[in-house]
Parts: sequence; C-alpha cells; structure tokens
Amino acid sequence: MSLDSTDHRLLAVLQKRGRISNADLAEEVNLSASACHRRVHRLEAEGYIRGYVALLDARKLGVPATVFVEITLATQADEVLEAFEKAVSRIPDVLECHLTAGTADYILKIVAENTEDFARIHRQYLTRLPGVSKMQSSFALRTVVNTTALPV
Repeated sequence: MSLDSTDHRLLAVLQKRGRISNADLAEEVNLSASACHRRVHRLEAEGYIRGYVALLDARKLGVPATVFVEITLATQADEVLEAFEKAVSRIPDVLECHLTAGTADYILKIVAENTEDFARIHRQYLTRLPGVSKMQSSFALRTVVNTTALPV
C-alpha cells in the first residue's frame, strides 16, 4: 500500500504525540473521528506503526552516560555473527546493536551510570562476547540530536 499525504500527517503527529486522543488527532489532520480511527488501524495492521512506547528519561533513571562501542570480529563467518548477535541481545544495558559496513563490524549503544558502571558492563559482558578481536569505546559528551521520529 502507498501512503497519501493524510497518512504522512497522521504518522508525523503520532510519532511526536503517541498518546493523543483519536478526536484530537482527527482534528489535527482534518479528518472525521471515524475516518481517522480507520486509517490509524490500517496503518497499524499494515505494519507502518509497530507499537506505542513511553520514552524514559535516562538521567532520572540513573543511567545518564551513553557509550558507543565499535566491535570488530575475528571473522565474518555466519556462526560467529549469529553467536555474537545472540549474546549481545542478552546484555540489558545495550540499547542498540547495528551490523555495519566500515571499520567496525558492529556498533553498540550502551547506557551506564558512569565510567565505573561502564567498566562493570565491559568486564561482565563485553569481554565475554564471542568472536571479538577488537573493541573501541567512545563516551558521548553531549547529545545534540535525539529523536525517534522518522522523516515521513
């Protein structure tokens, strides 16, 4: 299915205000409440909307440090990639893991309380990941852009 301009407006509003009522959403995109409900339901059913979440404040939850870890594996063999991905998916502090093309095979986004907490995560989890030949960590000093909104 292709999206029309109304679908794009619906998605844009829902990305920024996911808890908006159907009545308010309908008014914002200039639809009747029933038409708005049908469109949103269709966008959900067709997978354009995967779910709804609450975005939490890392500082208030005590994990204000963001660390990006570049990992290079010893080999690109399928079984090594699979073992690595299975192991990394079990680390609770990892927010994101991306297989990349470039100098590293994977980039992880990790949250921690501070440098000591990251040292614990490194010792307890990262050093035990299978197939790793090289690891480089970079602490984020300041977040300039942080959004979950996709361009629609």
